[in-house]
Amino acid sequence: MLMPTIRDAAALKAVVRAGPERTAAGRSDRDMSTAAAMVEVQESTLSAESVTNRLAGLSYSQQYDLLFQTKPLNIKQIVPKPDRQAQAAEPGSSKVLLSDVHAVPKRPSLFGREWNSTDMAYAAFIGGMHLLACAAPWTFSWPMVGLFFATYFISGCLGITLSYHRQLSHRSFQTPKWLEYVLAYCGVLAVQGDPSEWVSSHRYHHLHCDTPLDPHSPYEGFWWSHAGWLLDNKATIERVYNRNNASDMDSQWFYRWLRDTYAWHVVAQFAVLFALGGLPAVVWGGALRVCWVYHVTWFVNSASHVWGSQSYNTGDLSRNNWWVGILAFGEGWHNNHHAFEFSARHGLEWWQVDVTWGMVWVLQRLGLATNVKLPSERQKQRLAF
Repeated sequence: MLMPTIRDAAALKAVVRAGPERTAAGRSDRDMSTAAAMVEVQESTLSAESVTNRLAGLSYSQQYDLLFQTKPLNIKQIVPKPDRQAQAAEPGSSKVLLSDVHAVPKRPSLFGREWNSTDMAYAAFIGGMHLLACAAPWTFSWPMVGLFFATYFISGCLGITLSYHRQLSHRSFQTPKWLEYVLAYCGVLAVQGDPSEWVSSHRYHHLHCDTPLDPHSPYEGFWWSHAGWLLDNKATIERVYNRNNASDMDSQWFYRWLRDTYAWHVVAQFAVLFALGGLPAVVWGGALRVCWVYHVTWFVNSASHVWGSQSYNTGDLSRNNWWVGILAFGEGWHNNHHAFEFSARHGLEWWQVDVTWGMVWVLQRLGLATNVKLPSERQKQRLAF
């Protein structure tokens, strides 16, 4: 949709006020309401509160069309949650399978768009890992199965969920610096980016969850929220280009060093695996495990935003998903997490298995985890449905 000019503002407003009977041929009510909002934004320099008010009550797609008219995006502004009914009524919207989420793709997922060098590098690495993982049946042995589960726990639980997510992104507990750095290095082994990059993107996800400024909302499709966003560097960087929200990470030499030397740690990991166990170790402890942890992590962004239940009124699409909770060491209790981002515990009920919380509990008992944050009963009651 072309952005209407100020010169056309009065005419367009008159048409919008006239109602659907008098709209120009081929223009839907949805198009006209979005265009009217664009005109109001363009007519003057608006305060952040004014922009927020004009975005309220719109569908995700309408908000997207409005916000992405301005470059660069103001990724620090607060965007109200999209209206779900308006999103369901969007032309071309389709339900995510077995979900009440209606998605409208906003970018071509794989074809029909320009790929930059980062897209091609990511696709080559991720695709290469999946191809190499296919060699698992021909390199099988029980020691390799053991290696797979050990590296799955080290990189997935200790690295991604305990370190990158709960400690570094949300500061839900503290440890001695030496232990913080050891756990963060476990996260590097998951090959999901250096700690500063991962933390920054995740903090933007929480700031703008399930709005057009969220890097990976399922409102743009299940595939987009799962992995599509990783393969569209242009669209993703527009939403996370300002890394100042992770200045607490960049102020520490260790995280700057990991950022600057990240690729070498990836190479070194596979070299060590080959030295220890040859090709079978590279397949089972490397490629297969990396792909497994990829998809487990990605399911938190995709499956846990479309399938499951909500115990707390967070206003977003986050769900408590039991099978993601098991595979992702407790991360699947995602509605709990979005309700209480600061909490070191995501499985807030006794039956909600949360292995990562178990690790925090052990560290606390050993005196290695302090300032462990948990929601109070009053806080839980305030947000409970």
